[in-house]
Amino acid sequence: MTWLKWFAVLFLAAMLQTSAWASGGQDDTRELQDQIDGMQQKILEMQAQLDELRAQRDAEEQKRAQVESRLAEVEDAEPDDEQLREIAAETYDEKDAEGIKIGGAVRFQYKYEDYARATQRQGGVFEMDTIRLNFDGSIGDVLLSAELRHYDYMDVVHHAWVGYDFTDSLQGQVGVNQVPFGILPFNSHSFFFSSNYYVGLEDDNDFGVKLIYDEGPLNLQGAFYLNDEHGGADSSLSASMADKYSYNIVGVRAHGEDTFDNPTMGAFDNNMFNARAAYTLGYGSDYTTELGVSGQYGDIVDEMGINIGDQHAWAAHLNGNYGPWNLQLQAAQYDYNMGSDADRMVVGAYAYFDTIASKANVYTGNIAYNLPVEWGPISHLTFYNDYSLITDKSANLADTWMNVTGVSITAGGLFAYLDILNGKNQPFLGGTMDNEHSGRHNRRLNLNLGYYF
Repeated sequence: MTWLKWFAVLFLAAMLQTSAWASGGQDDTRELQDQIDGMQQKILEMQAQLDELRAQRDAEEQKRAQVESRLAEVEDAEPDDEQLREIAAETYDEKDAEGIKIGGAVRFQYKYEDYARATQRQGGVFEMDTIRLNFDGSIGDVLLSAELRHYDYMDVVHHAWVGYDFTDSLQGQVGVNQVPFGILPFNSHSFFFSSNYYVGLEDDNDFGVKLIYDEGPLNLQGAFYLNDEHGGADSSLSASMADKYSYNIVGVRAHGEDTFDNPTMGAFDNNMFNARAAYTLGYGSDYTTELGVSGQYGDIVDEMGINIGDQHAWAAHLNGNYGPWNLQLQAAQYDYNMGSDADRMVVGAYAYFDTIASKANVYTGNIAYNLPVEWGPISHLTFYNDYSLITDKSANLADTWMNVTGVSITAGGLFAYLDILNGKNQPFLGGTMDNEHSGRHNRRLNLNLGYYF
């Protein structure tokens, strides 16, 4: 390209000089020389622009190759649905400079419960579970992530936040985002999570500000939440307070009230501070062990927004990936402190109220094995066993335990959980955590099948 440029300059100069000699005028020669200089400058500017465009093209091709390589690794790894969604969110901004990607899922399920005569008589029941929409991407360097869910009985926001990457290692989020506590993103492998979820310590999404520092093996997160995703204090104490995805306290359960009654005294999260620190041993290898600690502290307000107490929780965890195996261990404790008489709390989620102890210890131990397969459309199986125990409850309430043995199945856009549940005093397993007696041992067979797009 360079020799063509100079050949063109010399050719134009020769033609113009010849024209000047033919006219015999010095003034014309000077004018023509100025034209030659101007043309040469324009050619140099065009060359610089071409060089810049070539450099941009090379950078884009390199970036595209890196993204395609990462997506190929993801395809080979065949993770479960939630992992696919996270990796897709990470790679989306690299593959497309900016824009919002719309995805979602349609899920339904089959259940057979040994504690429900109706399902036994019918041989089980098929029902719709969820229709959801996801929005992920960025516009002008501002990130967006949101998920809306429709159930037969309610419409809710799972999360909805905007964010910004201050550096490659530091991200900020504002809105309804996941509380940084314990094993992330989930302390479980099954569709039903662990018992932590039903006391607000797993996949809890509240309204606030969060910073995430992620550099190599070190992950630090800090957050401040003004209130839960539903808006905090509600003087009406109406049933609509339970129309939400995440479990949060909504009241104090007075003595003599039924476990599932609307609360007569409100109690809501307020001014919550969260911190989580985790370090991964063996980072970058196939054998890693994440060790972490978490803590949260905040206020409790009544239905009028008046402070009536405080709360705190802590957790220590291990999340190990050893080749195809995954091991999750966690110990946690929570405490809602409003005086000796407030020993039971009302929680609200999934359009109904339930009751939990105001103080308890929670232990989980989960193991999973990931197996790539080539069985027709089925490409991946994950076998797992998740165990949860909630003990040392206030109000002398009986222990809650749940064991889930199952397998998740990936087949193209289809993702399924096949779970066998056993437990006592566990919500969605024919029981409640608000039980002074040992309770009945209940069992449930559950198949949840979803198409993700």
